[in-house]
Amino acid sequence: MAESVRKPRPAARQSLELDPAADPFSHASIRQLAARYGSPLLVIDAERVRGQYRRLAAALPGVDLHYALKPLPHAAVIDTLHAEGAFFDLATNGEVELVRRLKIPPQRCIHTHPIKRDSDIRTALAYGVNRFVIDNPDELRKFVKYRGRASLLIRVSFRSPEARVDLSRKFGCEPQAVPELLRLAADLRIEIDGLSFHVGSQAAGPAMFVEAIARCGELLRTAEKLGHAPGILDIGGGFPVDYLQRGMSIEEFCAPIRAALQELPPMRFIAEPGRFICAPAAVAVASVMGRGQRDGRWWYYLDDGLYGNYSGQLYDHASYPVEALVPAAATYPSVLAGPTCDSIDVINEHLELPLLDMGDLVLGHVMGAYTWASASEFNLFPRATVLALDRGRLLTDEARR
Repeated sequence: MAESVRKPRPAARQSLELDPAADPFSHASIRQLAARYGSPLLVIDAERVRGQYRRLAAALPGVDLHYALKPLPHAAVIDTLHAEGAFFDLATNGEVELVRRLKIPPQRCIHTHPIKRDSDIRTALAYGVNRFVIDNPDELRKFVKYRGRASLLIRVSFRSPEARVDLSRKFGCEPQAVPELLRLAADLRIEIDGLSFHVGSQAAGPAMFVEAIARCGELLRTAEKLGHAPGILDIGGGFPVDYLQRGMSIEEFCAPIRAALQELPPMRFIAEPGRFICAPAAVAVASVMGRGQRDGRWWYYLDDGLYGNYSGQLYDHASYPVEALVPAAATYPSVLAGPTCDSIDVINEHLELPLLDMGDLVLGHVMGAYTWASASEFNLFPRATVLALDRGRLLTDEARR
């Protein structure tokens, strides 16, 4: 059974920034925010965070959704989801410290990094996070001295060629290696409480989820025969969102996953969504700081680029929909480039855009995941200012003060 929800602390709020009825992603709202705060910006909409969470929860009833902090570890997102009854997926000491500052109950968190230092285990346990993931004998042996204090899941590798990012290449043991890990755990008197897997980020379809669930059902029965009492299956994340191309709806995507879970005995089911919840909930705002004609194309140099919010193009293999916030007009072959002195810092070389002038705004959509979180200050260009809004009010990030 899932732990009860503790009432979250209210998010700190400033004065009203926008009309509560206004869409914070509308052109008028973006212009108003940029006029006041400048650029680059990352604008987060708490209402869209709620909507994405509720939609996935409805598509996967009976599955405890643990928001993975990695793609957007912002206090406003965490607070919003806590108020919705979400759980949380942590992987580092920094993420443990962030939820501690935000007073997230540790019982609502799991620690899913398969490879950990002893200090990582101790930090999580000290806060009260006691559910961990392992995927090899050496990692299992790290928990001998924490026997009885930690709940362990074995992460199993199911590689999906359809996933945008293959997360089973680096983590997870092969299914045939699980019985030997279970035997070693029994010899070490460490109880295994379940299994986990992650088919990869931005999965194109649910087929690998279904296959992994069925195979894990067999492995869970093996665990029982070897003296364990597994009662948890963590199906990971990877639920897709639309970038430049539309895919199947989350309802269609999750239907076969839900059917596969119903074939298993009653147990606790966990998922680790990150991108699906936060990617559509943020937009990036940049402005033109220079321009020039090169090889018959207009090059527009923005104050944000691959080392900033558009870092996901390098690290996450994402391509973001962009638009210029200028009146409709004739378009020309155009290039959007970032501000740094590195020639790799080019966002898109094949665009048709109206003629832009200095100070004109360019909006990047679906930019909540693996953007600001992986941005740097290369060339000492500062990272974007984050504005998190909830029905017109600006949410402050007290945890980072």
